[in-house]
Amino acid sequence: MGRAFEYRKATKMKRWGNMARTFTRIGKQIAIAVKAGGPDIENNPHLRAVVANAKRENMPKDNVERAIKNAMGKDQKDYKEMVYEGYGPFGIAVLVETATDNTTRTVANVRSVFNKFGGTLGTSGSLDFMFSHKSVFTIAKKEGMSVEDLILELIDFGVDEDVDDDGDELTIYGEFQSFNLIQKYLEENEYEIKSSEFTRIPTDEKELNAEQRATIEKMVERLEDDEDVQNVYTNLKPAEDEE
Repeated sequence: MGRAFEYRKATKMKRWGNMARTFTRIGKQIAIAVKAGGPDIENNPHLRAVVANAKRENMPKDNVERAIKNAMGKDQKDYKEMVYEGYGPFGIAVLVETATDNTTRTVANVRSVFNKFGGTLGTSGSLDFMFSHKSVFTIAKKEGMSVEDLILELIDFGVDEDVDDDGDELTIYGEFQSFNLIQKYLEENEYEIKSSEFTRIPTDEKELNAEQRATIEKMVERLEDDEDVQNVYTNLKPAEDEE
């Protein structure tokens, strides 16, 4: 497995939680995508990507269609995507991505968790430089395809040479701003996109002992219990058994 995969797995601990939280999280992503680009999946690349992820997470088709329909309703909540940054215990950097219709509530909840674990919530952008913001695509490999040739084709889009080859599937990492270009190339060349998303990979890691690690994991779990939270990232170095 590539280094990017190790970071991604370790820094997004128990990201999805239970099924209900997963569907709630995806429902908000659908609402945001519909508001930005309309309800037509064929003409809305962002929505198309979210729906593909919903399928991968086993979200029923009826739920997806209902979420799209509700997103067009006049009573649909206006979700804003907000990122909160700060330091957790032991100097661990923590980034919290949220989708919320009430920023006052969300920031209060996030700050409460930071305070409970002896951390400090910082100002916007204070820790963003410590993470590389990446586009991530997992595709089904075609029979006889050349991974090297594909990466060479995508290198001008800012795709990394470091990929995760899992036999039948290939995970590609690229620059954040290149998401739409990469998605368009893969679709036009008839690659089956299994999932697509954004991730944040730490530029530097911090190693902790087992007891300290357990505290960080509890903090991340508490943050992820909040229905407004989409993803939590840290610069905690992966444990040896996670690499």
